[in-house]
Amino acid sequence: MILCVRFRIGPMDEAGESVLPRLVALLGEFTPVVEAAPPDTVLADLTGALRYFGRGAAELAAVIRVRALALYGVDCVIGAGPNPMLARMAAREARPGATLVVDDPAAFLRERPVAALDGVGRTTARTLCGYGLDSVGRVAAAPLAVLQRLVGARTGRDLWERAQGLDRTPVVPNAVSRSVAAERAFPRDELDAVHHRRALLSLAAELGARMRAEEQVCRALTLTVRYADRSTTTRTRTLPEPTAHSAALTATAYAALDALGLQRARVRGISLRAEGLSPAEGAAHQLSFDPADEKARRIEEVADRARAKFGPGAVIPGSLAA
Repeated sequence: MILCVRFRIGPMDEAGESVLPRLVALLGEFTPVVEAAPPDTVLADLTGALRYFGRGAAELAAVIRVRALALYGVDCVIGAGPNPMLARMAAREARPGATLVVDDPAAFLRERPVAALDGVGRTTARTLCGYGLDSVGRVAAAPLAVLQRLVGARTGRDLWERAQGLDRTPVVPNAVSRSVAAERAFPRDELDAVHHRRALLSLAAELGARMRAEEQVCRALTLTVRYADRSTTTRTRTLPEPTAHSAALTATAYAALDALGLQRARVRGISLRAEGLSPAEGAAHQLSFDPADEKARRIEEVADRARAKFGPGAVIPGSLAA
């Protein structure tokens, strides 16, 4: 049984970066198989813990919640399931102060929209819905060959397995971080949309440079906007292809910001998180006949070499120089 614990620490919470390792250590008291997924999520494999403590997943989750509140003042929502995907889905639907346990994967998944499955972005969901495969149950009932014709051989098999409630991804202790984030706080409440976009441009450029330096790419971007009243809005967008190209990251970040429709909003800060990191050598890139794209990538390579030699501020986008 896998637990997905989502601690209620905001992505721009000043204490978030320091408290998460302690919360991970807290779960480590129950099982050594604990994987952190910053900024606020932890996966824990309770296979051995259930036998050792002689308690069910919901009982152990209740103890974890009480200890997190008592020791660190952090509440959480918890989902439990036979694999990481189902545990994450359960955690997304769990109510604060409660644990949602998935005992029957087929019944849990049947009526949920296909977009609820891990790895199904807007484009894939639109394609499936166009053929009437708008729910997980209908995807699970579809022949594998049909799905592979619609979305490709590998993606189709992964999609079919997830619709059946299968997820072969293990919980990896001390795994390399699967996300990287950056944020910008404004000196005062910022109403100007131009400054919001400048902050996003700076964030996308920073994340892109960091990922390229570590030879990684990301699959999605999560934008978080914090307002003057300390409330936040978070939106996640899947990239057309895994990338660390700053121009692609910026375009996706701009699209996420524009979709919020902010008008005269008093913005206190903006953060951007690159999700689903993976090695760049294993990522596929759609070749383009656009010479501007190839030129931009060559310039990016030169800029990265300059930053490596002279520091991160050696080369910045022109619109940020003012």
